[in-house]
Amino acid sequence: MLRTAALTGAIRERGLALGFDRVAIGPAAPPEHAAAFERWLDAGYAGTMEYLGRWRDARLDPQLLLPGARSVIAVALSYRPAVEADGWEPVACYARGRDYHDVMRPRLQELGEQLRELAGPETRSRVAVDTSAVLERDLAARAGLGWIGKNTNLLDQGLGSFFFIGIILTTAELLHDAPAVDRCGTCTACLDACPTAALIGPYVLDARRCISYLTIEHRGPIESDLRAEMGEWLFGCDVCQTVCPWNHKAPTSREPAFEPAGDLGSPVELLALDEGEFRVRFKGSAIRRARRGGLLRNAAILLGNRRDPAAVAALSRSLDDPDPVVADAAAWALGRIESEGTSED
Repeated sequence: MLRTAALTGAIRERGLALGFDRVAIGPAAPPEHAAAFERWLDAGYAGTMEYLGRWRDARLDPQLLLPGARSVIAVALSYRPAVEADGWEPVACYARGRDYHDVMRPRLQELGEQLRELAGPETRSRVAVDTSAVLERDLAARAGLGWIGKNTNLLDQGLGSFFFIGIILTTAELLHDAPAVDRCGTCTACLDACPTAALIGPYVLDARRCISYLTIEHRGPIESDLRAEMGEWLFGCDVCQTVCPWNHKAPTSREPAFEPAGDLGSPVELLALDEGEFRVRFKGSAIRRARRGGLLRNAAILLGNRRDPAAVAALSRSLDDPDPVVADAAAWALGRIESEGTSED
C-alpha cells in the first residue's frame, strides 16, 4: 500500500493516462456554496427540474452518499471541437458526439478500481457523472479543478469551460490541491450576451429562462415570450461559453468519441421523425434527453425564428402531430413565418 503522497501522485498519473485532461483532488467536505444552492432551489430557479431538490441533504454532505469519505478526485475531459461540424451548429458542442456518460463513467470506474488496488482492499469509492446526488461543480472547484465563473460554468485557465466533470468520492486519504482563484475579474461578457437574460446576475442562473434548460430539460410548451429569443438553437446553447475570453485559446478535445457521428439532419427532416425513428437516430446520443416531443418542438421553434417559407409544408403537417406540444410549436412557427415583415412575434 502506497503512502499518501505517492498514492496521490500515482492516481493523478493514472487519471491522465486514462485520457482525462486534468485531475484535481480535494476534501470530501460539505460544498462551499451549499447555502447558495439552497437559496437557488427555494427561489424556483431550477424550474421543473424537481430531481435537484430530491436527496437535498445528500447533495449538501458527501458523507451521506459515502460514509467515511475523505477525498474527492475531480477530473476534466475536454469536448471543445477542433472544427465546426457542418450542419450541427444548432446543437451545443457537448452533445454532438457520443453521450458523455458512456465515455466518462467506465474510465472513472476503472480509476476507482486502480485506486483500490493501490490504496488497499478496504478502500471504498463512489463514481458520479451528474447522475448522483452530488454537487460535482462545487466539489470540483474546491479540489482546484477550476473556479465557478459568472456564467455558472466551471472555468480553468488552460481548458476554458468546454469540459465535462467527473467525480470519485473515496475513503482513501489523499493530498488535497488548493482551490483555484476566481479570474473572471470585471468581465461581464457572458451576462451581456445571454439571449434570454437567464444570467440574472453574476454567478446566478435562472434556469427557467436558459435556452439549454428550455430545449433539453423542460417538458411541455415553452412560454411564447421566450420562443423568439431562443434563436436557432435546437438542443442546448453555447453562447455564454463562446463569448468567454478563457475559451478563446483553449485547446480542442483529443477525444474522438465526441466528434459528430453522421449528419444531424435539417430541422424540416427532424419534424418527420416518429418515436421509433427518433430512438434509432439518436441512440447513444445525449440528444435523447430531450425526447422526441422536445426535439421536434425545438425544431419547429427554430424554423419559426428562421422564418423560412420553405418550411411551411413540414410545419403544416406537424399541426396534426400526436404530441400537442409539437403541434402548438408548429402553429406558432407558421404564425411567425406568415408575419414576416411585421413586428409581431
